[in-house]
Amino acid sequence: MSTTALILTAGFAGLVILGFPFAFAIGLCVLAAIVAAGIEPMLLPQTMVAGTQSFSLLAIPFFMLAGELMSAGGLSQRLVRVADVFVRHLPGGMGWVVIVAALVFAAVSGSAPATTAAIGAVMIPAMIERGYSAAYATALTVSASVLAPLIPPSIAFVIWGVIAEQSIAKLFLSGVLPGLLMAAGLAVIVTIQALREKRPREKHATAVEVKAALREGIWALLAPVVVLGGIYGGAFTPTEAAVVACLYALFVGGVIERRLKWSHLPAVIGRAMSLSAIVMAIVAVSTGFGFLVAQEQMATKLAAWLGANIHEKWIMLAALNIGFFVLAAVMDEIAIMVILGPMLIAIANQFGVDPIHFGAMIVTNVAIGMAAPPIGYCLFVGMAISGLKLWPVARAIMPFIVMMLVVLMLVTYVPTFALALVK
Repeated sequence: MSTTALILTAGFAGLVILGFPFAFAIGLCVLAAIVAAGIEPMLLPQTMVAGTQSFSLLAIPFFMLAGELMSAGGLSQRLVRVADVFVRHLPGGMGWVVIVAALVFAAVSGSAPATTAAIGAVMIPAMIERGYSAAYATALTVSASVLAPLIPPSIAFVIWGVIAEQSIAKLFLSGVLPGLLMAAGLAVIVTIQALREKRPREKHATAVEVKAALREGIWALLAPVVVLGGIYGGAFTPTEAAVVACLYALFVGGVIERRLKWSHLPAVIGRAMSLSAIVMAIVAVSTGFGFLVAQEQMATKLAAWLGANIHEKWIMLAALNIGFFVLAAVMDEIAIMVILGPMLIAIANQFGVDPIHFGAMIVTNVAIGMAAPPIGYCLFVGMAISGLKLWPVARAIMPFIVMMLVVLMLVTYVPTFALALVK
């Protein structure tokens, strides 16, 4: 192994173990590898700038901002109210409300952390008030919120589309059925748990309540129609859709609902900037990492080694899923996508995996990683809302994680789940 490869692998692993933030760990390793290889150090800032100069990546900060505007403008509360009148009478009704509200919110924000914060702020206290344990309420909210990477318009699919140079619109479609399948799995677990605990069911909503909820929530329900309808109707690109989502949320929150004030905007924009900066910093420094990986031909060599030693496609896919799940336990999922993307794509090409199907498989892994202990990002957002420590939430979320892994296996070995709507 060359000095550059050693720095990029062992050096990066060492810095992560020492607790360095991922963006800093990647940047330091890239800089050290550049110096060790005798390459002009200016390569790092040049690749960082080049790596973020993609029109498609503009969707990330705008979808983050759309989610924050929806939350501050009261649209998330309206969505919860609509979901409540339609599904609260089912076994485990409050759990169903969380799932439906998260699905609709995800179809506008594209962000799992934003969905966790918006839906969790409303539903976690409400579930605790109605007798659900804080750990269960947090675990369910986090699990429902990580549907966002699969439901279009997904920020994870935007990033993967840029890395893999694939159609983002097709990638969006590839996540719909896996996302709905995962939502159905959550609903089954919620129902079984409610029946087992003999939890009393809520009364059916009256016609008056339904009309009132729809009247109040109509603007929130129209948001995904505007965004997704515009994308697939050809009115605008996914990046332009992110801007439209921001303008829509700003108009509804400020003019229709009148809950979003000018004084709120600095804090709202600040939160969106903070989340966007975390993602974009990883993307920027990972571009230099990818350049060095390509220069060392690490992806090509790994693909050739796998081709020579693994002859069954299903074994290779299983190995990739296991590897991604293990890495997601100690690394940020976006960093895994950006750093290992070229290697993963080379391996998939070696075995003839459809690139859109492969993207759906990777992003399903990303969704699971955002909820899985010990460092799932959405897990910590949920814990911040409920005030719980890691262990009780980790224990409560395990049935949901197992279900998600079953969905991952279906997506991996039954390509129709990913490709049916694409084709």
